Amino acid sequence: MMKHLTENIFSINSQEQLEALSLETFKFQYENNQVYQDFVDNLGIGIQDVSSILDIPFLPVEVFKTQRVVASARKPEAIFTSSGTSGGTNSRHEIIDLSIYENSCTACFEHFYGKLSDFCILALLPSYLENAESSLIYMVNYFMQNGANQESGFYLNNVNELLEKLKVLSNKGERILLFGVSFALLDLIEKVSSLSIDWSNVTVMETGGMKGRREEIIREDLHNRLKEVIAVGHIHSEYGMTELLSQSYSKGEGIFYSPPWKKILIRDVNDPLSYVENCRRGGINILDLANVYSCSFIATADLGVAYENGSFEVLGRFDNSDLRGCNLLLEPV
Repeated sequence: MMKHLTENIFSINSQEQLEALSLETFKFQYENNQVYQDFVDNLGIGIQDVSSILDIPFLPVEVFKTQRVVASARKPEAIFTSSGTSGGTNSRHEIIDLSIYENSCTACFEHFYGKLSDFCILALLPSYLENAESSLIYMVNYFMQNGANQESGFYLNNVNELLEKLKVLSNKGERILLFGVSFALLDLIEKVSSLSIDWSNVTVMETGGMKGRREEIIREDLHNRLKEVIAVGHIHSEYGMTELLSQSYSKGEGIFYSPPWKKILIRDVNDPLSYVENCRRGGINILDLANVYSCSFIATADLGVAYENGSFEVLGRFDNSDLRGCNLLLEPV
């Protein structure tokens, strides 16, 4: 079964295929992931009770802080940890097969943006660089080493050097992807006005929050501040999690889209085993079939809204949930 699951993740092209592979994945993870099996059993749900995606129990994301959520006896090839806040408990995700993460990241990015080889990636991610086990840093570094323009690179706190690189590359007509954590992008725009940069070929993608470096603001305000200085029509966003292996991307206005092997469901905040209709807010559940060796069915602490076309918005977090990662940026609800 395992070979069948891993070979078919990235070939899904219909709801029917997603449904079928999700049910197979549920059965595999129930049988091989003790933490998930205990969770399902404690809900009083049996395999025979699960006949559609809507029947599958979604594991609370907080479990990754205290348990090994794995569906394999193999030794992990890597361990990703969440950024967290000082004094908090970070999530820990054991990655059994890094090639699945690498394939997922690449296929997801190219699904929305085209070939990596078309981009020079400049990464302004100081807080994430301080975490050697950051899944985001692994992804961006993998992009740089496996397809992106050779002039790609990371920038810690050297904003002036990054701006000079932007100027040179933009004047050469290079297509640039600027990954930036929110507070660092705000630092950047305070210095950008003195330089003549052609932004027409630059995609600005924010990822992550203020990390305690600046006052928290909502995503819409952040994007408006950036666009006042940076001559781009939209600020893009990446929505990923330490506990999962696939991303969702927004090309503007905070509307995210997911690849075919990932699905967003919105649960009822008063009944976590039920779902609300499209366009109604609730808790975000994420189905990520790339997370086959862990748990593909995660109930996050984020609040959101899903739409008929498969897109979604992230509106904030549940009260008393830990602030971390990309969620430090979101509007309180």
